[in-house]
Amino acid sequence: MPTDLKLLLKANKRLNTNYILRESFDHLWTYNSEVWARKFFDNWKVQLRWQRLAPYEKFASMIERHWDGISVYCKPENKVALGFVESFNNKIRVIQRRAYGLSDEEYLKLKILTTNLPEL
Repeated sequence: MPTDLKLLLKANKRLNTNYILRESFDHLWTYNSEVWARKFFDNWKVQLRWQRLAPYEKFASMIERHWDGISVYCKPENKVALGFVESFNNKIRVIQRRAYGLSDEEYLKLKILTTNLPEL
């Protein structure tokens, strides 16, 4: 951590609390067990209790609403390389550009689903 940041965090306790909460939340993505990830998140939420940080409370409630998807990510077999996701999103954007003006949404879905099929 740069010395300027250390000095700033030391001078402003509220900013320091924000920084620590944000940095600690990144650990959620390292868990391979839904149970341990949930325990971590619940403990993280407890740290918010007396901080009066409305944006963090709003963020925690959003995570709570999307917990089902987050818990699925915790399973090692569901972790997907970001490169694959980015390339797949790029393919979808190209298909959408080519299909500009077409009104058949089912055809677009079919094109997206068949993007990674091997050639016949």
